[in-house]
Amino acid sequence: MSTVRGTMSAQPVEAPTTADRVRQVTVLVGAAVAIVGAAYGSGAFGGQAIQDAAGGALAADATVVAPDGPAFSIWSLIYLGLAVFAVYQVLPRQATDPRLRAVSWWVLASMLLNAAWIGVVQTGVLPLSVLVIGVLVAVLAVILVRLVRTPPTTALQAVVLDGTVGLYLGWASVATLANVAATLADAGVGELALGATAWGVVVVAAGAVLAIAYAVFAARRPVVAIGIGLAMAWGLGWIAAGRAAGPLVDGTVAVAAGVAAAVALLAPVVTTLRARRG
Repeated sequence: MSTVRGTMSAQPVEAPTTADRVRQVTVLVGAAVAIVGAAYGSGAFGGQAIQDAAGGALAADATVVAPDGPAFSIWSLIYLGLAVFAVYQVLPRQATDPRLRAVSWWVLASMLLNAAWIGVVQTGVLPLSVLVIGVLVAVLAVILVRLVRTPPTTALQAVVLDGTVGLYLGWASVATLANVAATLADAGVGELALGATAWGVVVVAAGAVLAIAYAVFAARRPVVAIGIGLAMAWGLGWIAAGRAAGPLVDGTVAVAAGVAAAVALLAPVVTTLRARRG
């Protein structure tokens, strides 16, 4: 009887579909192409570095909200995470995972958009670069929503998927603020009526508010929430460092960016702890 009951209660294993296999292979190959293309476009393998493109509009001293040079080393970690994800999602056992079905195409789209953004910057068309990076952040936001809706299947998935997306979205959000500021400065309207310092404070304050919003929304998924917070704190912290001791010094923006970085770091810790206690 126990054997019969055990047989009847066993859940059938879902067989992968052709669409699953196509998705897995396409994401793997697409990720490899996007990562190599982005690395080349960012200055690796002899390509022109981003800070030298567009007449230096995105250099560390181009605006008061430009992160200092070392900030961009976070891309190495993000690219590593995306590469690991591409391999992870192609494993046979992951073919029918509902979370991967929901986000894998979007993750690939984000990688292709990042490569496209680099290509646009290299052409010097900064207004178009703002549009592309805005779409990139929107795509990452869609992924965030889908990750929050359902828990990770395993702890490994949480690290590989949620952790990588968190870092990616957090950094892309700070980069978007810097990109907009650089585009306005390049067009000669960066200071408007307030002046560079006041606008710099407004921009980093917006970054802090955005970090809080992410932390509140993603509170039930601590890995992605903390990943976003870490990346935003990293970017805002390097804005503070650049204004405190870099080639473009602005003490007021340095303090504001430092406070914003602390907010970005602490917000997901507070919200995830509250969600756990609730």
